Amino acid sequence: MPGLLRGVARTAVIAGTASAVNGRVQRRQAAKFADRDAHTAAMRQQAYDDEAGYQQAPPPQQAATSSDDRLASLEKLGNLRSQGVLSEEEFAAEKAKILNG
Repeated sequence: MPGLLRGVARTAVIAGTASAVNGRVQRRQAAKFADRDAHTAAMRQQAYDDEAGYQQAPPPQQAATSSDDRLASLEKLGNLRSQGVLSEEEFAAEKAKILNG
């Protein structure tokens, strides 16, 4: 009988150790996969944000008009109005485009 008890106790210890090791491995793998998934989600979000920001930003050529260019355009526009080529309404519309653009 003592040999039987010893065999049962040994089996219980081995099974308990195996169960503890298995649980530790599963927790480690879950943490590893969670980190990987979080990194992947962050990269996808960054790519989405970059794409959304790219679509909303104005083109650089249009945004970088200097005041000298605007002044020259307004002078040409004024000359066309004084020559009678442009009406007051056309002049006002083009002037608004230049000043707002």
